[in-house]
Amino acid sequence: MPPMPTSQHGGMRGPSAFDKWKMGAMLGGSVGLIMGFIFGGFNIMRYGAGTQGPLRMLGTYMLGSGATFGFFMSIGSVIRTEAPSGKNPIAYEALMRMRRPTIEFERRKEP
Repeated sequence: MPPMPTSQHGGMRGPSAFDKWKMGAMLGGSVGLIMGFIFGGFNIMRYGAGTQGPLRMLGTYMLGSGATFGFFMSIGSVIRTEAPSGKNPIAYEALMRMRRPTIEFERRKEP
């Protein structure tokens, strides 16, 4: 998602890096909770809950996977949506190369 253009006169602005971080953490946390529920439920049915009981064991699976996936998703969302500017010349050059029109050559006809 490209960043929204900033205006000189105090108009709308794009989300800040902290907003992107929060959004990635919430999205990753919710996906991690769901995955923890699925895999934790499967492991509890397969191997049993142990001494902690099924709900506590399922909660442990869900919180562990939610925290892990949320952490990595939050970092990835900030890195992914970083604004292309002159600060990172390699990324800026790659972006400009992608925006160039493609060059098409005609096929040679065999004599």
